[in-house]
Amino acid sequence: MDNILNALEKILEERKSFTAEKSYVSSLYKKGADSILEKISEESEEVIKAVKKEGRDEVIHEVADLWFHLMILLRHEEISIEEIESELARRFGVSGHDEKASREKK
Repeated sequence: MDNILNALEKILEERKSFTAEKSYVSSLYKKGADSILEKISEESEEVIKAVKKEGRDEVIHEVADLWFHLMILLRHEEISIEEIESELARRFGVSGHDEKASREKK
């Protein structure tokens, strides 16, 4: 079995063909990037609130919501988890300062 993120990625891609009435994910796709970004902003705020006030279980719940909406954005933009993994692998073992400096030179 695929890991859960790869399995979810496949489902999110399939939801593109669903009607907005039948699928929450499809409704976000149809509303476009601005609506998806709004949800990501909302979920980010909920993660911050959970870390500051609500405890470990709520942090896990809210981070899962944030990741879910980030994955919707990735599928909307036709970016795969594999591409994100490749970018993380490229950065692996590289100082954060060095990696940032390499981007600033472009």
